Amino acid sequence: MSDPDDAADFNPDDVDVFTPEIARCPQATYALMRDKCPVLYRGAGMPFGMAIISRFDDVMFALRNPDIFSSAMDVQLALGTERPMIPQQIDPPEQTRFRKLLDPYFSRKRMSALAPKLRAHANELIDRFYDEGECEFDAAFAIPLPCIAFLDLMGLPHSDLDLFLSFKDNIIRPQKNHPDAVDHGLIRADTGKQIYAYFEDVLRERRANPTEDFLGYLVQAEIKGDRLTETEMLDICFLQILAGLDTVTATLGCNLAYLAENPAHRQQVVDDPGKWDGAIEELLRWESPVTAIPRVLKQDVTLRDIDLKKGEMVTLLIGAANTDDDEFGNAQDVDFARSGNRHIAFGAGAHRCLGSHLARMELVVALEEWHKRIPQYQIKPGETPVFSAGIREALYLPLVWKPN
Repeated sequence: MSDPDDAADFNPDDVDVFTPEIARCPQATYALMRDKCPVLYRGAGMPFGMAIISRFDDVMFALRNPDIFSSAMDVQLALGTERPMIPQQIDPPEQTRFRKLLDPYFSRKRMSALAPKLRAHANELIDRFYDEGECEFDAAFAIPLPCIAFLDLMGLPHSDLDLFLSFKDNIIRPQKNHPDAVDHGLIRADTGKQIYAYFEDVLRERRANPTEDFLGYLVQAEIKGDRLTETEMLDICFLQILAGLDTVTATLGCNLAYLAENPAHRQQVVDDPGKWDGAIEELLRWESPVTAIPRVLKQDVTLRDIDLKKGEMVTLLIGAANTDDDEFGNAQDVDFARSGNRHIAFGAGAHRCLGSHLARMELVVALEEWHKRIPQYQIKPGETPVFSAGIREALYLPLVWKPN
């Protein structure tokens, strides 16, 4: 259900925002959920948790109260890990000591220093397909560029790009490489072992031969005089693969799909590249590629007269919160000059995205360089983009343009 005119026929029991069909353009369904069932209690045995929370104020309350809405949930086996990922799947106060160690490395200044090299990589990618006048954006640009940035950050060879892409897909979308597999959990578990083994070898090398990249930083870093343990470093590295290789890819695809279908908005940034920062923030709000995040309740709580119980899983619907008119004036309008844009595409509170400065730098570089070279483009006539649910990656985004 994606048409506001369907509100009269709205049945909360039929709501499933986690489908490719809704993922293509979810905002109208978000509006129905906020209006009709801002806390949609689904009951035991339902996918994606027992409740879906969709209004901005409620989602922010949950994000800012990890003592109630905890990230320390038993979902690691579903992702192929043997322990919780650090710092995402642990809560304060334990989480705080890791953030104090990691936040300085991911500072805005340090991440900005990576931009010149990434600009060169962006143009190298565009060179490969520019003269053809078309590309499938996800495979040609949105996937490889953030992955190259990840490898540079980690100090890993570009020759390992395909290996890391297989790691990422086997964990997040195992059906992509294994369409006939029955048990995706086995694929994730086997891939998880490969990831641990890979980083065990690299960390051993970094100890013997210190470097200034992120992995070199990890082996030298101290928390109150204590070095990180081997398992702590591995659990940090595991998270970096999932966070660093997928979410920026998804954001780039969502952004290009929007700009391809809204040429007036695209022309604003083509005519004035100084508007890119505001445009990116607004597209993060409107598109919200990471549509939802899970939490587990550590105590009973009541939201919108709905009683939620300790131990229940809930879903915080980030995309719906980011398009809530009660928080964002004229929320259904995409406004690149929007002021006071408090979007939560990177989360909020203690678990706010560690790599938000890196992600913003990658988005600015990628979109600026693309539009310098290819300012006018459109979705290939007769073709329809395909989006994944959950994390809204444009799995198929065929674009065409006229080369100079």
